[in-house]
Amino acid sequence: MTNANVDADVDEAADKDIHARVPDDSHSSTPPTHKTAPKDASKDTPEGAPEGTPRPDLRPAPRPDPHPESESSGAWDDGLIARRVSETDPPPAREAVVETRISSSVPPPVMPLAYDGALRSRLDALRELVGLSRTRLDSRTLAEAGRVLDEATARRRLSGQHTVVAIAGATGSGKSQLFNALAGVAISETGVRRPTTAAPIACSWSDGAATLLDRLGIPGRLRRRPLQSAEAEAQLRGLVLVDLPDHDSAAVQHREQVDRLLALVDAVIWVVDPEKYADAILHERYLRPMAGHAEVMFVVLNQVDRLPGEAAHQVLDDLRRLLDEDGIALGEHGEPGATVLALSALTGDGIGELREVLGQFVGERGAAARRISADLDAAAWQLRPVYATGRRVGLSERARDEFSDRLADAVGATAAGQAAERVWLRNANRACGTPWLRLLRWCQDRCEHSTGRLVREQPDEEATARQRVEQAVRTVAERASAGLPAPWALAVREAAVRGAQGLPEALDELAVRAGTPSGRPPRPGWWPVAVLAQASMTLLQIVGGLWLVAQIVGVMAPNLGVPVLLMSVGIVGGPGVEWSCRLAARGPARRYGLEAERRLREAAAGCGRARVLDPVAAELLRYREVREQYVRVTGARAVVG
Repeated sequence: MTNANVDADVDEAADKDIHARVPDDSHSSTPPTHKTAPKDASKDTPEGAPEGTPRPDLRPAPRPDPHPESESSGAWDDGLIARRVSETDPPPAREAVVETRISSSVPPPVMPLAYDGALRSRLDALRELVGLSRTRLDSRTLAEAGRVLDEATARRRLSGQHTVVAIAGATGSGKSQLFNALAGVAISETGVRRPTTAAPIACSWSDGAATLLDRLGIPGRLRRRPLQSAEAEAQLRGLVLVDLPDHDSAAVQHREQVDRLLALVDAVIWVVDPEKYADAILHERYLRPMAGHAEVMFVVLNQVDRLPGEAAHQVLDDLRRLLDEDGIALGEHGEPGATVLALSALTGDGIGELREVLGQFVGERGAAARRISADLDAAAWQLRPVYATGRRVGLSERARDEFSDRLADAVGATAAGQAAERVWLRNANRACGTPWLRLLRWCQDRCEHSTGRLVREQPDEEATARQRVEQAVRTVAERASAGLPAPWALAVREAAVRGAQGLPEALDELAVRAGTPSGRPPRPGWWPVAVLAQASMTLLQIVGGLWLVAQIVGVMAPNLGVPVLLMSVGIVGGPGVEWSCRLAARGPARRYGLEAERRLREAAAGCGRARVLDPVAAELLRYREVREQYVRVTGARAVVG
């Protein structure tokens, strides 16, 4: 069997079956003579157990090998890198490294990633925000927010002790050479052929990163281990380095892989060279959109050995200027932001500084949470046009009152009150007026009814009332939706239009039911006295008239003074009583008319509130709820918009 096949098989099973492959006596460097078959990760997980839970090893214990030297190399044979190290290292150093490996042959349990309270609160708010917005926003608008939630959930289930850092760059920038320099051994292929890196290659400085690499979709044959050095492992323990294909590769699938992996890794090292550090593709497609991810970003100016004298400092300063124009905060003077370094992967100049910075970065164990937080910021900024406004929104009390007044005018509340006032006055005049005037008015009313002078143009009035109602609904909808983002403004207008359907007919029914007074109007306390006085005046007229007739006929002795006086008092007193009652009736009649107008206004306002204002207010309340959730997502304390 070829060494390449053995390397691939052993590398795929290295993190899962170390105990079975390493016997007690493992101090020989003889190459392995058998093939270890790769194991399917899905078969190592019991049914119903969480992902990554190892299945108990039910295989029989390995038999003692008469040649233990053959198994000793299996403990460190992680692929091509291990073979090259075993060929170059002296036996004593090899033995020491193997002993260190065996002492930790049982990997510690992988601790999942833990988010702090603020980040959990923001994620919960985003989840609530997406749930409240699904009926108002299309799926494309919420796609990025859903992706962030999915990735945050998936990353939280995986190791929190590892930090996945991708090395990205353009063709010829030397990113694969930097990858090899950090690993201490040639892992990624370098050369003049372009593109050199056709598939992502991963290098892990500690065990337990298999599930992270599975999430990235990196197969076992492309997973490597660095140069076996206790100092390097201690400095970069927990680092998972991924060499990406060229982001400007001519192959479309290479660029697609870069875009996919950049959305999954915890941090990224951008490698630029003195020739293409100002490339528009790099800045416009990657750096500028990822400006909010500055805290999990490194920008490395490679190949500084090609720059003479002070040229390296000048290029580095110009690179910082371009990054500042891209909106990327630079981590200078202890401030959070992107780290900018200059080095040469070929000569090793600056590699130590990058190792030190990476070691400190990985040791903090906060890159994954900062990456998720930056993704949240980007998603919130993308959603800002559909949630945030620059002004206060909602319906003011003045707008509500004006809407109610418009509806009251449409149903004729004022006219109904005036009609009720006239009815009260008419009843008062009929009760307190002289019999002769009441008889005259009765005859006039009969004449008006017979000639049809009271018939009105009902169709014209109904059309005018409907137009007033529609205008009132349009006005209140415009005021309620003013300043709202487009989706919520549309929802408010649609709610108002739905409520306006059937509103004119409902108002007509209310006008008939509440606008027409039922029964006789209430009478004031002085009404019986006025009726008695008017009856007395009429009685005086009748007595005086009969007295005069009796004198004329000769039944009674002639005496014109008394009957004429009685008749005069009755004739003058009757209109006087009627005039006095009319003056006294103005106040009660006015109050009766206002009460009738108030009832009709309240009925119209209640109908408009139930059909239009309440649905509009519900949409505004829904917007306020999602806006509060949006504020929580952004992490701001002040209300946005």
